[in-house]
Amino acid sequence: MERENAVGITFIIGAYILWGVLPIYWKFLDEVPAPEILAHRIIWSFVFISIVVLILKRKQLKNFFQVQMSKKKTWFALILTSLLISANWLTYIFAVNTDHIVDASLGYYINPLVSVLLGVFVLRERFNKLQTFAFILAGIGVLYMTFSIGKFPWIALILALSFGFYGLAKKLIKVDSTLGLFLETLFAVPLALIYLAFLGVQGEHSFTAGPIHIDLFLIGAGIATALPLLWFGIGTQKIPLYMLGFLQYIAPTISLIIGVTLYDEPFTKDHVVTFVCIWIAIAIFTYTNIRDSIRKRRVASTVESNVKSV
Repeated sequence: MERENAVGITFIIGAYILWGVLPIYWKFLDEVPAPEILAHRIIWSFVFISIVVLILKRKQLKNFFQVQMSKKKTWFALILTSLLISANWLTYIFAVNTDHIVDASLGYYINPLVSVLLGVFVLRERFNKLQTFAFILAGIGVLYMTFSIGKFPWIALILALSFGFYGLAKKLIKVDSTLGLFLETLFAVPLALIYLAFLGVQGEHSFTAGPIHIDLFLIGAGIATALPLLWFGIGTQKIPLYMLGFLQYIAPTISLIIGVTLYDEPFTKDHVVTFVCIWIAIAIFTYTNIRDSIRKRRVASTVESNVKSV
């Protein structure tokens, strides 16, 4: 079990570190329009994940189509997740390449709180008093930024909401993460190809029309996208949920540091107030998750001991 946890933690930390440093990668493509980067990201992700599926999941693929894909609910959910993750990717690329990395990191700090809220209203999960306070505090932070800066933090909220609903949809259909990603990218590939063909006809495409490093970075976007998602899928199956909740803040923290230190994005007093509200809310949620997990383990251990003694 300890070895299983260690392997899971390694994969999860690797995924979050890659997600955290991705702004540096997208900055190499800042001369390419965000929609075009998204199209290449979808196509090359599909190519990469298809190779992985053929190597690792070929035997499961036939059964997946016969059992899972025979359900209309699964088709609808995977099309929805495809649209949600595409919207998330597009917004993130736009944020990075228009110097809004700090706003993007705020979005991924808010995301877990959105997931909790969806759990309450959709899955009928319950808030305790501490969690209710944490959510209100996070809301105050977002509202403070809206009124103090004078603009709605739409980048942060689109990222948080799109990834929150993406996670909810994935949870409801419960398909293999690798095969699910394969289908999600497959559904989006036709639109991406049509868009790139349109750019080609207009003579406005960047691929093969500029420096070779641009082409290589556009192709590499597939690996940069799919690899951390695969690692994340492996890691989540091997570690407790509370640990996953604690580690997920690695990525936005790295992105925040990169945005402020490498790219000189502003981090004002208003940002500090908002982020402090979010960080305190996160600390409360993390504490309650760890506390509840420990309680459940103790109860399970006590029940198991009683059964053995009988």
